Amino acid sequence: MDTRPRRRRWPIVAAGVAAFTASAAIFSQIAFAATLFSDNFEDGDLGGWSKSGGTWAVVSDGSKALNQSNSGSENAREFAGDTGWTNYTVSARVKPTSLPGNGLAGLLARAKSSTTFYRLALVPGGVQLQAVNSGSVTVLGQVSRTVSTGTWYTLSLTVSGSTISGAVDGASVGSGSSSVASSGRIGVQTAYAAASFDDVTVSDTAGPAPTTTGPTPTKSPTPTKSPTPTPTSGGGGSTPTGSWPSSTGSVSVSGTIKVSGSLDGGMKRYCCIGDGSQSESQDPMFELADGATLKNVIIGSPAGDGVHCLGRCTIQNVWWEDVGEDAATFLGTSGGDSYVIGGGARSASDKVFQHNGNGTVHISGFYASDIGKLYRGCGNCTNHYERHVTVDNVLLNKAKYVVGINTNWGDTATLTRVVVQSSSGIHVCAEYTGVAKGSEPKYLGDGMGDGHCNFTSSDITYK
Repeated sequence: MDTRPRRRRWPIVAAGVAAFTASAAIFSQIAFAATLFSDNFEDGDLGGWSKSGGTWAVVSDGSKALNQSNSGSENAREFAGDTGWTNYTVSARVKPTSLPGNGLAGLLARAKSSTTFYRLALVPGGVQLQAVNSGSVTVLGQVSRTVSTGTWYTLSLTVSGSTISGAVDGASVGSGSSSVASSGRIGVQTAYAAASFDDVTVSDTAGPAPTTTGPTPTKSPTPTKSPTPTPTSGGGGSTPTGSWPSSTGSVSVSGTIKVSGSLDGGMKRYCCIGDGSQSESQDPMFELADGATLKNVIIGSPAGDGVHCLGRCTIQNVWWEDVGEDAATFLGTSGGDSYVIGGGARSASDKVFQHNGNGTVHISGFYASDIGKLYRGCGNCTNHYERHVTVDNVLLNKAKYVVGINTNWGDTATLTRVVVQSSSGIHVCAEYTGVAKGSEPKYLGDGMGDGHCNFTSSDITYK
């Protein structure tokens, strides 16, 4: 009979701590830990775990184990534990069953969201200790070693203050300093790989992370993806008031304006293109190449399909007088960050910002009135991606939704300083199940603080 412990949460008993205080000076070098969580999956269920992508099941693998079998999944994760956990060590046995050149199988700590956490990952040819911030990866330490499919490896990931360290089979992978996340849940993950996980244990650790022996990294932490830098200059990013700007002139538009680099419209009114309908076959008024910036523009009506971002882009202090189909559509599929800074939009019967590609869209200092949704991650596009949005310092008047995301694809929304006016019954963060093109996404309900919809009630102000 299997006697290993099941899931447990052990309170740290205050009386015991107090009784030990008198001896603390003598035994100050001894580390004490309490088991916060354990799961060996022998009961065959996934109670206490929450899925984000992938195909997960408890299977028989000698003993029972948690298995992710879809090696085509871009991001498959299971999360457990408490969002308030800070300093701890999480360990697990991990067995990759499929690990191609772009794959990984790993262990997560301080998962603040589904794309922000610390990760210890088995990758082809080695093991990496990583800080992952909204999908952007920084390598904190790594070792080269053979990683074979069908072999169990014991991973151990320790987070203590800003020090992050990891070990595989008792040998150090390295350590580094990071402030990506100060607290969060644990998790297991695969990306373009399949793997089994077993004997997951979380132990509380107070004080510095334990020192381990073994190889140390030979180079400084190196970002593996370079996101578009956050723009820091220009107008339109202050707290929105609802006032509308006046144009300084007019520009007649007869076809799509393609922007490579930067276009500063000087607050002129650009008009007109399209028929003002909801048809998605209309041409955009502006098409922004990867890395392009559009700023200080008033877009008149009809505006066709608004602005198309073909990759990473910045839309700064741009105002839509009357949104036809969408104000802007983000189409880039190479990841990275796009920014909407300042500006505003009126009369969007459906969406203001449509996210069809992947990466993260950041919306700040924006005003919108008489709209359906401020942001929607596409729920039935031809290609399915994990998408992320941050919304900060916005003013919405007569809005039906703030954001809509697809939880089955790992989408996240982070909301702060959202002010809502005259919007009774508004959906702040609507969660959907994304579906194949031609079908309609299923509305699951509104989320808050669940790893997909990341905000609290204090982040939303109703007036």
